[in-house]
Amino acid sequence: MATIDEELAQLERDIRQLKIEYDMFFGGGRKRPPTEVEWRIEMLIKRYSERGGELKFGQRFRFNNLTQTYAKYKDVFRKRMAQREEGTIQRHFGAAAKAIEAERARSQSEVAPKESPAAEPAPSAAASASAARSFRVAFSQPESESQKVDQLFEAFVEAKKQAGEETAKLTRAGFNEFVRKKTKDLQSQKNCRDVEYVVETVDGQVKLKALVKS
Repeated sequence: MATIDEELAQLERDIRQLKIEYDMFFGGGRKRPPTEVEWRIEMLIKRYSERGGELKFGQRFRFNNLTQTYAKYKDVFRKRMAQREEGTIQRHFGAAAKAIEAERARSQSEVAPKESPAAEPAPSAAASASAARSFRVAFSQPESESQKVDQLFEAFVEAKKQAGEETAKLTRAGFNEFVRKKTKDLQSQKNCRDVEYVVETVDGQVKLKALVKS
């Protein structure tokens, strides 16, 4: 029997495959939409939506990201299907083939490793609205909020794994010290009580931002 992590990995592969096959369908490279792949995705999402309590924090974060990605693709497919039925969609098989090759190249590429997170000041929520995925948590005294620091660390590591970034050099102890020092520095510089950290995946790159809260 497959483990939760194995099934989440399969869900991610199926979502990627669904996009490729829909591109082929709309480009004229296949006669029917990929309903079998779509059915597998729907079944896995339904299963873990009902069994959310069995997921660890990192698994739940990954599952939520995948369901958001699938929902975004599904909305695009629905609109393109409506255009196709109305006869307004243009078929460009060559463009679809290029898109497939680009997707394969992207999935095989690796982002250069980073030794430590770089927190960036984010004075407003407008920038974070453009992120495809995000996780937020605020601290006033991170040295006594170890559970929240652990959640932030797990979200950051999971996001980097999802983006194909190196995580081997990240340690929990080093991350804890980074959050403690960064929080104290911002509290001193900005005369604030709380500092909110945001893990974002924007255009395939993971960012850790620090927001000063009044």
